[in-house]
Parts: sequence; structure tokens; C-alpha cells
Amino acid sequence: MTRDQNADQRGAKSEFNCINRRHFLLYGAGAVSTLALGSIFGSSSSFAGQAQFAQYPRKKIVGLSELKTDQPIEFLYPNDDPTYSKCLIVNIGERAGGGVGPAQNIVAFSGICTHMGGLLNKVYKPEHKAIGPCPSHLTTFDITRHGMVIAGHAVESLPQIVLEVEGNSIYATAVAGLIFGGPTNPGMMFR
Repeated sequence: MTRDQNADQRGAKSEFNCINRRHFLLYGAGAVSTLALGSIFGSSSSFAGQAQFAQYPRKKIVGLSELKTDQPIEFLYPNDDPTYSKCLIVNIGERAGGGVGPAQNIVAFSGICTHMGGLLNKVYKPEHKAIGPCPSHLTTFDITRHGMVIAGHAVESLPQIVLEVEGNSIYATAVAGLIFGGPTNPGMMFR
């Protein structure tokens, strides 16, 4: 093969449109730069910060003075069906995501695991500020961080009950997240 034939073969496009190493590095660096700049300036993520809440009728849960640190109180919300409405409210003694009260340390969560519906009302761990492990498959949730999964099979956070304080009373007003047992929460909307 002559030098001219080799040059023709190198310059011809192959049947596969492969990217060479140089272009891969250039495109990769461009993508990383775009993502980094987007996260710094927040240009494309303004909608991502909005949480979804299922609005329900406001319901009085308990008085502020009735809550003792690390002693959960069980209640039913958003309705009175004990199958899918078991919840717990607790003063965890430290500031928490979504917490209410003077120290933002009072939180409430669904008492039903998001993995397969195991009951969580009796498994609050005050030393770790966690709910779990679930008796079914050992999922544990961090209640200082909006019910985030710490360990286990669940892939969704524990639904947090949105609370409001008025005087000495604590009211439940909405649910942030999907309650186990249905494809949607009735009244799901953006708030």
C-alpha cells in the first residue's frame, strides 16, 4: 500500500462513528463545566426546590406542653383509618428539618414504612434520632433530615407530616411524601 492510499484510508469515515480520545475529553470537560456552573448559579434548578404536599384538613394533634423530649405520641392523620393513617409526633430535643416549635425540634412522620408498609410506631430510637428498623425488612429513617433513609430496602423517605403551631396547640396540615398503600395521596399538589 502506498503512502497516499494510507492517508486516504485514515481520512475516510468508518462505518462506526466513534469518538476519539481528544473529543471525549473535550466534551466531558464541557459537560462537567456546564453542570458545575449550573449548580453554582442555580439557573436550571429553580423548580426542583419545590416540595410536593398532599393538602388535608387541618387537625389538632397535641398541645406543646404535652410533648416530652424523645417520647413519641401516636395519632391518626390524614384521616381516622388505622390501616394507613398511623403517625407519630415527637420532640427530638434538637433542631430538625421541617421541625416546628420554639426550637424547631418537633416533627411528625407517617408510622408506615415506605418499602412494604411495615409498622414503625414502636421503633423510635432516641439515641440516634431515627425511626426503625422496620420489623419487615430493617429500613431505618433519619427524622432530623426529613425522614431520609439511613439503611434498608426503602428507596423513598418516610412521609413527613407538615405541622403548624398556634398558641399551645400543634396542628397537622399536610403530608410531604407518598403514604404507603396507594398510588397517590388524595389532594397532591404543589405548595
